Amino acid sequence: MTKSNEIRTGRHCVYNLHVHLVFVTKYRRGVFTKEILEDLREIMASVCKDFEAELLEFDGEDDHVHLLVTYPPKVAIPRW
Repeated sequence: MTKSNEIRTGRHCVYNLHVHLVFVTKYRRGVFTKEILEDLREIMASVCKDFEAELLEFDGEDDHVHLLVTYPPKVAIPRW
């Protein structure tokens, strides 16, 4: 895992892009158990890897999850 303040370089750019994503359940119902959160962490890490991004932090409670992701500038966040 890289440090979150590390400046990365591309072919023609220098960047340090992060996004904080929060996913909330419908009506904020408590449906996430410890096992589900562990599965979600693996799934989100796999999705990040597919987009050449890196999952820096993942945490959640019974009604929402937080992700901190660093990504290259060629990735458009709405495409996730």
